[in-house]
Amino acid sequence: MISNSKILACTLLVTLLSVCSAMAQVAEPDADKAQKPIEEWRKMTPEEYIFKWRNIAIEHQEVYGIPASITMGQAILESGFGNGYLARAANNHFCIKCKSTWTGATITHSDDRPDDCFRVYDSVEDSFSDHAEFLSSGKRYEFLFAYGDDDYKNWAHGLKKAGYATAPDYGDRLIATIERYHLYLLDGKNGIEAYDAYVAKELGLNVVALTQQGGAAAMSQGGAAEQSGTGVEVESFVPRDMTTAYADRGIDPNNFRVTMNSHHGYNVYLTNGAYYIIAKEGDTFETIARLFAISPKTLCKFNDLSPKSEPRQGDVVYIERKMSRWEGKNMLHTVSKGETLHLLSQIYGIRLQRLAKMNDMKPEAEIREGQQLRLR
Repeated sequence: MISNSKILACTLLVTLLSVCSAMAQVAEPDADKAQKPIEEWRKMTPEEYIFKWRNIAIEHQEVYGIPASITMGQAILESGFGNGYLARAANNHFCIKCKSTWTGATITHSDDRPDDCFRVYDSVEDSFSDHAEFLSSGKRYEFLFAYGDDDYKNWAHGLKKAGYATAPDYGDRLIATIERYHLYLLDGKNGIEAYDAYVAKELGLNVVALTQQGGAAAMSQGGAAEQSGTGVEVESFVPRDMTTAYADRGIDPNNFRVTMNSHHGYNVYLTNGAYYIIAKEGDTFETIARLFAISPKTLCKFNDLSPKSEPRQGDVVYIERKMSRWEGKNMLHTVSKGETLHLLSQIYGIRLQRLAKMNDMKPEAEIREGQQLRLR
């Protein structure tokens, strides 16, 4: 028989273990990492949340090829329409964990383990941008980009297959979310108009009021970023290079320059897997964007320029997203006089942020003649 003293000892041990386990569960963020004050958080409705962030989701579809419905569906699932703990405490709307490559602020929270490490962002926009970069630069997600940007079902099941989430039904849940809120409407050519029409006709909601409420709600949630007319944060870019036109310096991994075809009077060239044209006199990003069915803002992003920039005659203008690394034979570039990181990113068809990161620099960093830079 077990004595009463042994029973009491076992009871105390179980209680102690329970207390220790509870202490390991991080219920609140570190005081210096939380969005302040959390008690002023205004809970957003599903429609307000979608209206607030749909523009950036559509923009990322243009730039990265990720369906807007997938971006919004994941944000909804992972953040609970922005009302979840990590969204409120760390601006993390996609529950992206730290990983070995993350160098920013972090926060611990109970997930697969009691003290999982998650990324902390300065703004919600940063979270959306990091999500796009996370998917587009991760090797295990590469196969997803073979699917169309309106193929949300294969994307959803592919994200589960790639291990984005541990829930066995993650793909099905994501598809159900997209279909419940008709997010697939955002993937089409006129996604905003199609979604607005659904909300007005089927739900009987005031589209103008929703747009205003969504913007006001987000600004009350600690957003300190400069806002554009669409409510999306205006990103900071490296100032325009004060160098001569560099059209004749385009480099292709196998050929100096390859003319792919002609479109509306422009020769379309290929460098490092990305298409570009040469700007003509009088061109603006507005006129070029209209010809190639791209928004001017997205066109500026493709070329790592601010939305207020304009092309000059002879400039290389990429009409699709540049690569994350150089695919040619050379691994290094020796800097010549007058070259900048932005100039080299255009010459080699490498995204500016990626080129800077490869060389442990900031995009605006100055480079010197004779310096060697990594290309991959």
